[in-house]
Amino acid sequence: MLDRDAHWIADAAGATLHRPARDGAAGPATVSTDSRDAGASGALFVGIPGARVDGGSFARQVLDAGAWGVLVRPEHAEDLDGADGAVLLHPDPVAALGTLARAWRRELAATVVGVTGSVGKTSTKDLLAAIVGRERRTVATVGNLNTEVGLPLTVLRAPRGTEVLVLEMAMRGAGQIAELARIAEPDVGVITNVAPVHVELLGSIAAIADAKAELLHGIVPGGVAVIPAAERLLDAHRPGGVRIVTFGPGGDVERAPGDLAIEGDVPPTVLRNLPAAVAAARAVGVDPTGTVRPAISALRGERLTLADDVVVVVDCYNANPMSVTAALDDLALAGGERRVAVLGDMLELGPDARRHHAEIGAHARAAGVEVLVAVGELCRHAGPGFGGRVHWVPDAEAAARLVPTLLEPGDRVLLKASRGIGLERVAEALRERGHDR
Repeated sequence: MLDRDAHWIADAAGATLHRPARDGAAGPATVSTDSRDAGASGALFVGIPGARVDGGSFARQVLDAGAWGVLVRPEHAEDLDGADGAVLLHPDPVAALGTLARAWRRELAATVVGVTGSVGKTSTKDLLAAIVGRERRTVATVGNLNTEVGLPLTVLRAPRGTEVLVLEMAMRGAGQIAELARIAEPDVGVITNVAPVHVELLGSIAAIADAKAELLHGIVPGGVAVIPAAERLLDAHRPGGVRIVTFGPGGDVERAPGDLAIEGDVPPTVLRNLPAAVAAARAVGVDPTGTVRPAISALRGERLTLADDVVVVVDCYNANPMSVTAALDDLALAGGERRVAVLGDMLELGPDARRHHAEIGAHARAAGVEVLVAVGELCRHAGPGFGGRVHWVPDAEAAARLVPTLLEPGDRVLLKASRGIGLERVAEALRERGHDR
C-alpha cells in the first residue's frame, strides 16, 4: 500500500488536489493505469492519454467502481463532480506518475539497481532478483513494466520495508533511459551488453551505446556501474564518482562462484548473464552463494517437453544477431535426434538487416541445424546462407500450421524471433494439439 494521504500524494506528484479522498480513507492499495481493475483494487488510477483514447475518460466509472482516487488531466475535473474518491489533476499524468514514483523511491530508502542492455536485461534481472531475494526483501520488474509508465508502477507497488528494487529499463530512443534513471535514481547500474538492436531507430551501434550509457550517468554519486569488460564502446562513458565493476572474460567478475548453484530449468542463454548478476549482487552487499531457483520471465527460454521426447525452447520475446547466435549455439549442444530451428525476422536492424539474416542462416548450418523454418520477409534471406532444408512461411500463423507437421521423435526445437513476429503462436499450436506433456 502507498500509505500516504491524498495531500502527500498530490504534492509528491506535483499535482493539484482537486478533491481529497473519502473521510478516514487510508492511502491507495496500489497504483494502476488499467481502468478494468483499478476500482475493484482500491487503486489510485492514473489516466494515461493515448493516441486514440485518453484514459482519463474512464475516471468516473473507475471511481464509481471503488477506486481510491484518480490522477487525470484538468479537463476531466468537471466530469468527476459528485463522484466519491480523491481527484488529482496534472496536465501530463505520465510525468506526474514518474515524479510520484521518485518520491516513493526516496521514501522507501531501498537500494535500487537499474538493468539495461541490448540482450539479456530481463534474464539478468531475474537472476539478480533470485540471488538478492534470498537475503533481502526484494521487488523486481514484472513482465514488460520497464518503460516510462511501467517502471514507476513497479516502484509504486513496492511495499514499505522493501530493501532492494531491481528495475529493468527499456530503450526505444535517445533520452529514454536517462528519464527512467531520473525516476529510479539507481545506486547500481548494469549494462549487459551493446548490440545492433534499434539501429533502425538510432542509426548506429555507437549511438546505441550512447543511449544505454545514459544509465551510467544517472547513477547516484558513490554508486556502482556494472559493465562488460570487453565493450570498448562504453569506455567513454565511465562517469566520475562512480565505482566501475566489469564482468566477463578479463573482467573483475569472470564467472559465477563455485558455491553458487542455480536450480530449475534455466536455459544456457540465461546463464550467460550470471556474471553480470553476480557482480550486481555484490554491489548491493549480497554474497552470491548457496542454491537459488530463479523465476525466468515468460518467452525467454521456456522449455516445452512434448510427446515422443520432443523438446521445444520458446525464446521469442526478442531477437537480434547476438541473441540468435547464442540460442543456436545452445541448440547445437542440446542432443536429441535432430535440431530444428524456427527463426523469425529480427526487427529494427537498419540497412544491414538482410546481411544479418543471411549470416544467421549460415550460423544455423554451422550449429548443426538440419531443418530451418524461416518466418517473415527478412528471414527469407537466411535460406541461401543456410543452404540446406528450408521451409519459408510469411508469418507466425503459417508457421503454427506447419511446424507441428514437421516434428519427429527426439527433435530439439528452437523458436526465436523478435517479439513483433508473434512466434509464440507456434508453441500455442503445439499445446492445443495436445503435444505438451
